[in-house]
Amino acid sequence: MSISTVKASSPPSDMPAKKTLAIVFFTVFLDLVGFGIIIPIQPFYAETLGATPSVVTLLGASFSLMQFLFAAFWGRLSDKIGRRPVLLTSISISCLGYLLFGLSNSLGMLFAARILAGFGSANIAAAQAIIADSTSPEKRAKGMGLIGVAFGLGFIFGPALGGSLVQFGLPVPALAAAGLCALNWVFAFFQLPETYSPDRDRHVSHRHAAFSWKALKHAARHPNVPQLFALYLVFTVAFSLMEQVLGLFIEHTWVLQSHAPTNLHAKEAAALTTYVLVIIGATAIIVQGGLIGRLVRRFGERALLIAGTAIVGISFFSIPVVGMARVFGFMLFISVLMAVGTGITNPSLSGLLSRSVERNEQGGALGIGQSLGALGRVLGPSVAGILFQANRGFPFWVGAALLFICSGIAVTIRKN
Repeated sequence: MSISTVKASSPPSDMPAKKTLAIVFFTVFLDLVGFGIIIPIQPFYAETLGATPSVVTLLGASFSLMQFLFAAFWGRLSDKIGRRPVLLTSISISCLGYLLFGLSNSLGMLFAARILAGFGSANIAAAQAIIADSTSPEKRAKGMGLIGVAFGLGFIFGPALGGSLVQFGLPVPALAAAGLCALNWVFAFFQLPETYSPDRDRHVSHRHAAFSWKALKHAARHPNVPQLFALYLVFTVAFSLMEQVLGLFIEHTWVLQSHAPTNLHAKEAAALTTYVLVIIGATAIIVQGGLIGRLVRRFGERALLIAGTAIVGISFFSIPVVGMARVFGFMLFISVLMAVGTGITNPSLSGLLSRSVERNEQGGALGIGQSLGALGRVLGPSVAGILFQANRGFPFWVGAALLFICSGIAVTIRKN
């Protein structure tokens, strides 16, 4: 029996929305824990194999390039064959990528592993589409916030687990991530329902099955969608400038002095990076799990986009200043500020986009949004390492400038 037929016959109404959202949440959570395990070790693992900061950030860019190329593909494919088979297939591909990462003994193998994992991890649009299928328009931002909570929990448990496992060897966290992906596939296979039947929307067009300028133009005909797509791109360029060099910034500011990186340095830098990521994840849970629904009802998604991007911009601008002071506690405070900003920005952005298109185009539109975000994670890391080698503060200051531009773009969004 194929994976597309198991439990796929029941319409979304057969399962209460809350139960569906809980299952999707747990599926995304397990996926993000596996992803989060890798974050504290990736730059330092690459350094031990001879990578410079610019090569380290290109490693992140290779992962995101695959997401750019295939996020819209997975989203539109979920509109065509259903959400469930797309998630099951992509999770299995991610599992293979993490396994190869743990077995890598050269930079070439490491790049191949990240490319494979990036292809599998380009599935977030399908998960967002399940939430869009299962929620009413007025509750959609809150539903999208569940993915933010899963990200937050992933950034708590994943890096914490990775920081603990790295003490047994740099490859161990990646092998653990592969095991979690396998567990996630088993859980999704037996528990994840199908929430969308293509037969209910026979008029849906599948011409734009992958990212293309034609698909972008097709989706951008809706009001507010061009600005929202621009925000996906510019916000992620800015954020990736920070995230790809954050571990290196911590390493060079609080760990390395004049010595070359070693396994001991890598473990210490990974531990400090883990502290920051855990703080970010915990704050994201509070904001996206308990506050986003009330904040949207009171202020609206447009106002939250304006405020959120500005808050993240302020936090980015402050990071190099904190580095000059060399007080790591200040870095933790900045992490809280950054998480608050991203916690109100991301679900508001996804919620607005899902409500700006027809129901049978939500998967494709969200997929294009994720593709543009992935493109941002290609463009940002491509220059982040070069900027970092020129001056440690440049990636953060350039990112801050882009985030203030995002606030200006958000101002142009019309209320609906």
